[in-house]
Amino acid sequence: MYPAVLIVDDETTIIESLEGILSDDGFEVIHAFNGYEALKKIETQSPDIVLLDIWMPGMDGIETLKEIKKIAPSLPVVMITGHGTIESAVDATKSGAYDFLEKPLSIDKVMVTINNALNFRKIEEENIYLRKKSIEKNSITGNSPAVRKLYGEIMSAAPSIASILITGENGTGKEMVARTLHQLSLRPEQPFIIINCAAIPDENLDSELFGHEKGAFEEATSKNKGKFELAAGGTLFLDEIGDMNINTQAKILRALESKTFQRIGGGRTLHMDFRLISSSNKNLEKEIEAGNFRKDLYFRLNVIPILVPPLRDRKEDIPLLVDTFLEKLSKQSSEKKKSISENALNLLVDYEWQGNVRELRNLLERLSIMVEKDHIDMGDIPLPYNPVCTPVELIEKELFLCEEDLNQAKKRFEKEFIKNKLNLEGGDLVSAAKKLGTSVKYIKKIIRNFHESN
Repeated sequence: MYPAVLIVDDETTIIESLEGILSDDGFEVIHAFNGYEALKKIETQSPDIVLLDIWMPGMDGIETLKEIKKIAPSLPVVMITGHGTIESAVDATKSGAYDFLEKPLSIDKVMVTINNALNFRKIEEENIYLRKKSIEKNSITGNSPAVRKLYGEIMSAAPSIASILITGENGTGKEMVARTLHQLSLRPEQPFIIINCAAIPDENLDSELFGHEKGAFEEATSKNKGKFELAAGGTLFLDEIGDMNINTQAKILRALESKTFQRIGGGRTLHMDFRLISSSNKNLEKEIEAGNFRKDLYFRLNVIPILVPPLRDRKEDIPLLVDTFLEKLSKQSSEKKKSISENALNLLVDYEWQGNVRELRNLLERLSIMVEKDHIDMGDIPLPYNPVCTPVELIEKELFLCEEDLNQAKKRFEKEFIKNKLNLEGGDLVSAAKKLGTSVKYIKKIIRNFHESN
């Protein structure tokens, strides 16, 4: 399907000339002699680009351009005039024109401009699609009142440039909220830079934030840009800021107040240009009382507060979360999506989930790996999520009440021992393997081999 070009000009000779050239190049050509007719044809025929004359009787080109941008904001419009001035070019650009051509028209320039505008629109549409997919990927899943309230707060806060403080327990999805805020902001195409304040040693945190010059300290063998610089034009997300040491807090406060900072060992003053989002799983007001967090910094960060609810406060979302995770895990493993029985699902809904959504996902990942069949039953749900059997009853059932030789009993005990360790680690395979002194691959192998032998 060839691109459609709408030519809007009150001069018949211009329309006929452009129509002939563009038709020969494979374009579908639509024409209109005034602004009113152009607006109707945009609504009924959806052109891919508009060539619009500025000087027309009645509604002139600038007025027409403004109306086009109301009904079709992403439609590229190239302005044409025989009386080009700097003022008219500025007005057209401010009103949303893609480019500006002067009569007499250079055919080569017309073709280049049209192709550039169409490529620009394609890139914009791709960016919109990718942004939409990114928002879907990072959005909090659920339809509960708590999640709907959270959505409303995100939508209200996102277009603002004010600092946002996201609070909530571990595993609730604070980083996902921060990413969604960035994607819905006025600068979604700009960088989104994360720094986990809890994961970086205190002695390295200043360098990570502000950067350093070569030779600023013994390990500084080259110049390094900090997160403040890397986030320029975009969003800086300070994750778990409640774990930041008090000295670095003071430096960040000074930078926020002056909107400037310097690299460590540098003398050049750099200007801050980012939207600041912070998060904490701690109660910062209590941390202030304990002398662990600066009150003045708290007020700087907490311009817009957003609380991410724990999973136990939105249990009605658990069935949807389970289905979503099983779908994603199926795609990741290229295996058939597992289903789950109503009784098994009820166990998950009734559980308190101290580790929140992260713990739920870890459990479902484990079940998708460990359960050999395509359906997850109540008996597949392990302790502590399934209170039906105590550990002693489970061992008696699996070991002493089964007719099996010593080798089988050892294997069965090993499997149960691994399962219990996984329970203690909240379903985290990597953490469990580390605590057991083995590998994730070995854990999977042991349990799969056990199922195959049965």
